[in-house]
Amino acid sequence: MPKTKKQINSEELKINPISKKGQKVLVIVESPAKAKTIAKYLTEAEDGSSYTVVASVGHVRDLPKNNKKAIDIPGGFIPHYEISAGKENVIANIRDLAKKSDVIYLATDPDREGEAIAWHVAQAVGLKNPQRVAFYEITKLAVQEAIKHPRLIDENLKEAQEARRVLDRLVGYDLSGLIWKKVRYGLSAGRVQSPALRIIVEREREIKAFNPEEYFVITSTGNLGSGKNDNKNLYTFNCVEEPKKQNEAERIVKIGQEGVKTKTWKVVSVNETKAKRSPKPPFTTSTLQQAASSRLGFSPSRTMGLAQRLYESGHITYMRTDSTNISSVALKDIASYGKDYFGSEFMQPRTWSSKSKNAQEAHEAIRPTSIRKLTAGTDDSQKKLYELIWARTMASCMSDAELLRTKISANTEGSIPDFTINGSQILFHGWIKADPDARGEDVILPAVKEGEKIDMKEVISEQKFTEPPSRYSEAGLIKELEKRGIGRPSTYASIISTIENRGYVEKINKALKPTDTGEVVSTFLEENFGKYISDSFTAEMEDKLDTIAEGNATYKKVLTDFYGPFTVDLKAKDSIEKITNLGDADPSLKCPKCASPMVIKLGKGGKFLSCSRFPDCDGSLTLDGKEVAPELPIGIDPETGLGVFIKIGKYGPYVQLGENVK
Repeated sequence: MPKTKKQINSEELKINPISKKGQKVLVIVESPAKAKTIAKYLTEAEDGSSYTVVASVGHVRDLPKNNKKAIDIPGGFIPHYEISAGKENVIANIRDLAKKSDVIYLATDPDREGEAIAWHVAQAVGLKNPQRVAFYEITKLAVQEAIKHPRLIDENLKEAQEARRVLDRLVGYDLSGLIWKKVRYGLSAGRVQSPALRIIVEREREIKAFNPEEYFVITSTGNLGSGKNDNKNLYTFNCVEEPKKQNEAERIVKIGQEGVKTKTWKVVSVNETKAKRSPKPPFTTSTLQQAASSRLGFSPSRTMGLAQRLYESGHITYMRTDSTNISSVALKDIASYGKDYFGSEFMQPRTWSSKSKNAQEAHEAIRPTSIRKLTAGTDDSQKKLYELIWARTMASCMSDAELLRTKISANTEGSIPDFTINGSQILFHGWIKADPDARGEDVILPAVKEGEKIDMKEVISEQKFTEPPSRYSEAGLIKELEKRGIGRPSTYASIISTIENRGYVEKINKALKPTDTGEVVSTFLEENFGKYISDSFTAEMEDKLDTIAEGNATYKKVLTDFYGPFTVDLKAKDSIEKITNLGDADPSLKCPKCASPMVIKLGKGGKFLSCSRFPDCDGSLTLDGKEVAPELPIGIDPETGLGVFIKIGKYGPYVQLGENVK
């Protein structure tokens, strides 16, 4: 049977470790913090070698800003890289150290981005025979073991990352250029950010189109259990039905209140059920970002920055991963420590398999490198994140929690629905011992029997209206992106940061709301390039990038198959008219200067109403019909007497002398 490309690549990557005894060894990583931690472990190595660890400080090369010089499309999408600004001295230093070294290891992060950085360093410095080592945790054992098993740079991983970078550049430049011409100068679009923006905008449309419906919530409050009639042990019951008509709500309240007066409320049923609650799997990149957002209030980008520092300091395993697996060595240590710390009855061996079909970024879930270290980090934020990771890891290896769930139903004489109250209490904590913040609130109900009377105090009705779907939080958007197959673990934080930084989305009480500009850009892309920002197309493109990493597709074919049809569609849209307005305004709103009808336009500060006769008339109003206040100067120039104004241009804010300058 002939070998597949993937099998051949796997065999070619294996190389024989070089004997380093007495040799000078250079180890190249990305981060100074990572370099410091690794250097400490390598100086303790007993192989007689002299180790020098140096940092590239991230990427050393990138595509030039001028897109015409960046990629040779006819030549086969060949990227032309340039040394990144400020990295000349870094490369020169690595080159000098390389000349003095017998063995060179590229020890960048164990994912596609890390593989690409390793390749770029090798190319920029001119390394002849560099060896690649990777470790998923920065501990003494992991570092020294990785050095014993070097390999070559994985060209498939590098090409997958390069394809992503080139693809994003081509799509971003071409779509942004069209938006500049047809919507407004300075706007931009992205291959993955635009689908994320579309999801947020679609939710906003649902909210705006939502028609609330009236309903009534009916509750009763009373004492439960004998000897509890002191008003200090009141419990609230909820009517099982929420009537939509006020007269029905009034009927239920009237009968319920009669029962209060006649003291005929009683328990009609008591249902107790034992239930088990299992722990969640250990963290992946996605679930860590979600949990840190909801429980700690950290943004995804902040979470990844903190996790990066914890990883580089040797406290946690690699933080970009789709895997929920924990190594057998770590599981044994967790089980041993857990038995000593909590008791053997709290521990239960578990294996977690990843639900992601594309899990490929790392071998393990995010976990502490040593479960015996209860806290780690140099500041409160790092410590909080570490303790969250510790709790989730330990809990994932523990027994189910056992709960007693109780439901008490009550009623009075007359034909009304039952009123119920639910409670729960923990019979056995299990994994909740390790992660108590995940337990939720317990409502412990007193022991009562069917037929027992209830001293009900009052029955009330409250008018409510159904609410629209809620906006996405950052955690919610990450969960949605993952569900739809848009992006990968290492890209979620940058996707959200990009649409926020571009002013397409704003955060309101942790919820993501599209700005006027974001809605306009998304609508333009949906109407003209809906295929390219759809869930299915974006997810399929991610899968194709995965096939490059696996060695089952070539860089050139994937880009050619995409870019050919894309340029045809792009050219077809070049003839569409420029969007000069976004529709007619409310007919009741007239131009404050000439009384002509108004139209909706997009300005630098969002939507506004402009006179339909512009540029002959420059009258304008805010969206709610208020006249735009004249801009006030920040001061007066003493020489000319003219006002000094802050303006916003295409390159950002600037100072202008005089209000109107031609």
